[in-house]
Amino acid sequence: MCGRYASSLDPEDIVEEFEIRTALPADLPRLEPDYNVAPTKEVYAVLERPPRSVDGEELPAERQVRVLNWGLVPSWAKDPKIGSRMINARMETVAEKPAYRRAFEKRRAILPADGYYEWYSQAPLVEPGRDAKAAKPKKQPFYIRPQDGSILAMAGLYELWRDPTKTDDDPLRWKWTCTVITTDATDDLGRIHDRMPLMVAPDAYDAWLDLSPRGPDELLSLLQPAVPGLLEAYPVRSLVSNVANNGPELIEPLPLEALPLEQ
Repeated sequence: MCGRYASSLDPEDIVEEFEIRTALPADLPRLEPDYNVAPTKEVYAVLERPPRSVDGEELPAERQVRVLNWGLVPSWAKDPKIGSRMINARMETVAEKPAYRRAFEKRRAILPADGYYEWYSQAPLVEPGRDAKAAKPKKQPFYIRPQDGSILAMAGLYELWRDPTKTDDDPLRWKWTCTVITTDATDDLGRIHDRMPLMVAPDAYDAWLDLSPRGPDELLSLLQPAVPGLLEAYPVRSLVSNVANNGPELIEPLPLEALPLEQ
């Protein structure tokens, strides 16, 4: 799964990378650089909204930067807290599961990031006379990012949930949420964790965000796991394991001599 990531991007960086032609809205929240993005936090997302009518004028579809909460809440959900358990959608079932199917058809997004974290489980060291089954495995966090320093464009979905407790004129009546699509990790990263985010290549941005009806096979063909050598992974301090910790020190490489030894 992808359960934590880092994003220090400004909206202007996102506008340039994803060729957004409309001006940033004045009310777009400005998120601080976040090196420990966790479920339910606010994140930037790139998406396209369908054509709409304003004062009798038909406006075309529009690519936008929006701030969403990470953890998708289906439109039919009774309780928005379900979003904390829906931060990832598996590529293998995203076109079929009721929670994601409609979003996959009509509400695709890209979640820009610097990189993401995964935890590698190591066999615990067991002292003589101790019960090996009671020993907990040690988990070493790794930071994974594009080797060339480019933006990590994670494939995602977004959804809108109507809060029944709010009135029609309440600007907060709609909750915007998102999820990251994951797949089997490539060989070089699978040694750390068996899943990884799917990425959208720059030449597939337009097709992935396009609102035209597409079959699931065509949509899935636009996504790709990282080719070998595209991403680099290195160990970082366990500070990232606590969501209260934040800052660029979380992505600093951990010296090899500081790594715990495996049994």
